[in-house]
Amino acid sequence: MAATPASPQVHIESVQTGLPTRVVEPDRTRVIAVAAPPLPATALQRRLRAVFYYRGDDAPLEEGILVKESLGEVLCFFPEMAGRLRRHADGSWEVKLNDAGVRFQQATVEVTMEDFLADKERARKEAALAPWVDVSAEDPDMCSLLFMQLNRFQGGGYAIGVSCTVLLSDPLSLARFLRAWARTHAEMKEQGKVAPTPMMQYMAYFQRPEICCKRIRSFPVHSVAADGIHAQTVLFRAAAGDPPSRFTLVVAPGDPARGATTVETSVTADGLKKGGAGHALEAAEWGELGLEELTIRDVKPVHVSYRIVSGGDEGLVVVMPDGDGFLITATVPK
Repeated sequence: MAATPASPQVHIESVQTGLPTRVVEPDRTRVIAVAAPPLPATALQRRLRAVFYYRGDDAPLEEGILVKESLGEVLCFFPEMAGRLRRHADGSWEVKLNDAGVRFQQATVEVTMEDFLADKERARKEAALAPWVDVSAEDPDMCSLLFMQLNRFQGGGYAIGVSCTVLLSDPLSLARFLRAWARTHAEMKEQGKVAPTPMMQYMAYFQRPEICCKRIRSFPVHSVAADGIHAQTVLFRAAAGDPPSRFTLVVAPGDPARGATTVETSVTADGLKKGGAGHALEAAEWGELGLEELTIRDVKPVHVSYRIVSGGDEGLVVVMPDGDGFLITATVPK
């Protein structure tokens, strides 16, 4: 009987914090309106996950430094992405816009990118490429809300994995942030703002695999909890009309003779236009976010994976203003 092949390992080689290059104005916050406090613990773990795959030569070690530095530059224009959640005694929540930064990691994966993309269980294994650490309900201000990981595959090619809580950013907002980061990355590389200094070359030398035998940690690629793979997300676009002021969700029972119908109502957040009808709903696609054009090192991704992790067995609906209408995502566990 043939032995079962060992699962490829992911080696975390660097864990850093990407900090804004300029100080955020003090006391800036963004309120999170909760229709029926308290906010459930599962809501803290609802997140977006995106993984971008790029072909070409293996990203040089200096590329990780450029990714971190360009992150710091773009965070100055998106200070909420470097913020932290804060809970008040009355149960209300807000995002504190500060300089705490985002988590940035570098990793190597013991498999070629072609084999990883062809893997039938890729959706489950992608969680290892876009890490996430659960937000603590007791100490939320100590938890990063945005994670980015640069993954290098064997034989060339790399992937950039991103995870971000939906309390901080919806899919459209995250797409705008990532597109701005990619532009900043390209501009800094073109202008040579992060030229390889002697110190950078010194640090990169000691991070080379043949020189550095230490790794922060290693784990099988399949061992990361793959939340969200059994959920399906559909997208709709409302091409006209103002966002309605109230939403009512009706969940029909599986057994009409015995089950109970659940009705829940919520209101839109302050700042959205109220009223208006005549919404023309049409199907939408993830590609409309424009992330297939996220160019890194003058190369577009060969594949982009999107996922909304709703947490537990609950569904999740996200409504996002977009120009004259708004985009809606509905995620339902299978």
